[in-house]
Amino acid sequence: MPPEELEKLLSCTKMFMNHVHWVQQSFNLVPNKDHLGTSINFVDLQEYREEFCTELVNTIPEWVYSNSKATSILDGLITEGRSTINAQMAFANKTFEKFRNSDTREVTLQGQFGELLLFNFLQAFFNAVPLLRKMPITTSAEMERFGADAIHYSYKDHKHLFFLGEAKTYTSKYRFNVALKDAIESILKTYSNHRKELGLYIYDSFISDELITIARDYKNGTLKDVEIHLVSIITYEETNKLEKSSESQIKVDITKIIEDRGLNVDKKLFDLIDNGLHPRFNYIIFPVWELDSLIQLFQKLIGK
Repeated sequence: MPPEELEKLLSCTKMFMNHVHWVQQSFNLVPNKDHLGTSINFVDLQEYREEFCTELVNTIPEWVYSNSKATSILDGLITEGRSTINAQMAFANKTFEKFRNSDTREVTLQGQFGELLLFNFLQAFFNAVPLLRKMPITTSAEMERFGADAIHYSYKDHKHLFFLGEAKTYTSKYRFNVALKDAIESILKTYSNHRKELGLYIYDSFISDELITIARDYKNGTLKDVEIHLVSIITYEETNKLEKSSESQIKVDITKIIEDRGLNVDKKLFDLIDNGLHPRFNYIIFPVWELDSLIQLFQKLIGK
């Protein structure tokens, strides 16, 4: 698929990303490459917490449905006799109902929050479109839910790039090392099992129509020039205080906090990873102050 056609499958993340602060550097992690340090954005001394959460929630419809599926549903609603605005409202209600009901599949609020972050960050930072749409699977009584939190796809430099994503969200304090170990073990399990998972869903409606051929060829071993990349987002409760003397100082302090977290990690954790896989690992570190209250705000906004 030509890159310009692939671009059309990306969700619109711009408004959400306006409220994300991010930097790229190694953060004392392995491999020694640019990873992502992220946080809720500050403007002057104020954290744009409510705006961040609101815009994150606004991306739910695009998580549930691909662009083509959403267009098809909206066209059907209009054909029923609705106005465009009425159809858009009905469509939004439909997607939020699916999202709210997904916790019957033992998906926690923290899990939903982390997976929605991952969905947006894989597109914004890696330009990778959703290949397997996990949100509908969580609301399907017939489908078993397991495996990767996200499987996205991109095409660059004549290579087919598959991004396997896992999201770990910990509201408990002092859990960064535990979260990192959990993230590594989880993404390695995903790496081992993802082809089996794709095989379960290739012939269902969870993969975008435009990407079915790519997914099938990859599963069947006929897709050439393939690379698998692993992305773990770790959202955790940060306990270090910010001085908040200026916006620039706040952002410097956030970077330093993530650096210190990485520096204090037991480097033996990275021995779990085969040397050949190390370059394919990408970490997104997301410290949050009062994470439990942010999850409560998230819960309130989705009406659960």
